[in-house]
Amino acid sequence: MAHRGRTKTTGPNHDLDHGTTIKISTNGQYTEETTQYFLDSYYAALNTRQEPLSSFYVPPAAMDGGKLQPSISFNGAPIRNATALQAIFEEQVPAAHYEVQCYECHVVNPNYVAEGAEAWPPATGKNMTILVAVSGCVKYGNIEEAKQRGFSETFLLAPNPVAAANKQRAKDVKEWLIQSQSFRIVV
Repeated sequence: MAHRGRTKTTGPNHDLDHGTTIKISTNGQYTEETTQYFLDSYYAALNTRQEPLSSFYVPPAAMDGGKLQPSISFNGAPIRNATALQAIFEEQVPAAHYEVQCYECHVVNPNYVAEGAEAWPPATGKNMTILVAVSGCVKYGNIEEAKQRGFSETFLLAPNPVAAANKQRAKDVKEWLIQSQSFRIVV
């Protein structure tokens, strides 16, 4: 699903907050709304730096074969974990303003069940992983004077096992977490 110029989903039944339950649709609306909400939240956190970036990632763990997750690449450099990425943003990256210009989202695995999570019926959409490809622009430093640069970012989102196990979801628990991410400045 390709989307241009959308940075917020609003309107009847689309005002999303951490406590929103989204109805499942066979036409991919759930995937689209999930992705839109995730992108709104993630890039707002990057822009304001009021929420820790590490809260958007799966907890560090080793997968079969010893590969670590989350898998994070920042301009081609592998980043050890979400805490290390957050340190880079706090210590090396000046204040920034990210703007998503378009994105695409696709279900990769409709039957993914995280360790320790409950397997939900497929119609709920709670067991899927979502591939998200983002294109946008960013300004580093003084927003009024900074040169605009293009960026490309790809995420693999996985269901948060804590949220999936919690029927009465708390507002501060994210439903979807980054399992894999690749960010690159392109211009």
